[in-house]
Amino acid sequence: MSAAEPGSFRDRDSRVVVADDAIYRALSPEGAEDWAALAASPLVDQLMANGQLIGTREADGSVLGELGGSVTGEPGGSVTGASGSLLPTGVAKVLEHDRIPFVSYPYEWTFSMLRDAACLQLDLGIAAVDHGLALKDATPYNVQFTGSSPVFIDIGSFENIREGEPWVGYRQFCMLYLYPLLFQAHKDLPFHPWLRGSIDGIAPIDAIKVFSLSDRLRRGVFLHTSLHARLDRRANKSGPGSEEGNRTKREVKPSQIQAQLQSMKRLVEKLRWKAGETSWSGYRQSNTYSDDDDRRKQAFVAEVAASQNPGITWDMGCNDGAYSRIAAENSDLVVAFDFDHATVEALYRSLKQEGNTRILPLVSNLADPSPALGWRGLERKTLSDRGAPDLMLALALIHHVSISANIPVADFLQWARDLETTLLIEFPKRTDPMVRALLANKHEGANPDYDEGNFERELEARFTVERREELPSGDRVLFLARPR
Repeated sequence: MSAAEPGSFRDRDSRVVVADDAIYRALSPEGAEDWAALAASPLVDQLMANGQLIGTREADGSVLGELGGSVTGEPGGSVTGASGSLLPTGVAKVLEHDRIPFVSYPYEWTFSMLRDAACLQLDLGIAAVDHGLALKDATPYNVQFTGSSPVFIDIGSFENIREGEPWVGYRQFCMLYLYPLLFQAHKDLPFHPWLRGSIDGIAPIDAIKVFSLSDRLRRGVFLHTSLHARLDRRANKSGPGSEEGNRTKREVKPSQIQAQLQSMKRLVEKLRWKAGETSWSGYRQSNTYSDDDDRRKQAFVAEVAASQNPGITWDMGCNDGAYSRIAAENSDLVVAFDFDHATVEALYRSLKQEGNTRILPLVSNLADPSPALGWRGLERKTLSDRGAPDLMLALALIHHVSISANIPVADFLQWARDLETTLLIEFPKRTDPMVRALLANKHEGANPDYDEGNFERELEARFTVERREELPSGDRVLFLARPR
């Protein structure tokens, strides 16, 4: 089965097609010319060799016939899908890309991940100018992470440079990269809700409202927010038919574009977020586990991962990533989720320093996961729609989900069952000190479904329990279960 990727329709010269065993990109005649220029330069091989650009090669156009359409003309000719051409002007070339193991989005990244993606975007733009090329857009959705390493995935973004035009991606870069970074660095304001709230990012006239007069004196803020917002207001007042709107634009030289990109990179590189301590920083070290419990849990995770050899493992509520690291020894990739930004930021920084590409850390709240976004809710997918893990770790998690978020135990287990994943789950009993602390602020009899007997019944109704082990403290139990 193959299907045109719903999130790739915005580029009229490029369309991504997802097959069971490959990722293809259909190019229009103009897109094929841009690809030819990129392929003829030493840039493409250099970028792919150092991991900055997704692995790409030319493919036979007939592969797209799986869509139910027909292939016409000689190799490299037009490809037509079942409901007409994939592209308005037809398909002149087909490329095949390496597959990204797990797709993530900017509103799931940490501050440093977004900053590293921004630097990659700018580095590619700077390098492209040297080869007579430019990037037609500047969106973080063109970047993915393989572990702690960002990689640019949109080959179709490269085009032959258009003489006299300014950096066409400047506004988009500000809205989707720069403003979120400035919010976090200068105001300690989480950018995730802003990016999750609008697929197009933060408009200049909204961004400027966040900054005080003193903030506007900070490097880059006045130029890229205040002036930008002022120009937006002026354009809105002028309208498309005004004399100002039709005024001849000043021609910009490629060297000036490159200088602008370099200036922006210097600004972005200097941005820092001083993540403060939260109630979850160092949680694993300061929690109520005994050393014996922790050792046994680590051994349990290591034994399960070694016996399963999962392709993808999800570690839900990863905290500092200790168990993610253990699972990664026998997993192709571990996606490590936690809702606490500061904790995941610290994990990403350590993984980057190590050069670890087997753990992908993401900021995600299981009780409020990333929604479907964009046109018809299809451009950005939910967590479940991006693929299921082979193994899920749910350690020190269920009591927070059930008691803190009031999600019924049965609902959580059904969600895991629907993913058809092997589940390694820890159940802290009501005698556990953390469970008692969570229940202390509730009325007597709260969360009656949070009970060891009920948990085991609900688990066994959906999974076959292959292994059960009570930890030395007697307050927690580990289960290894496969979906029925």
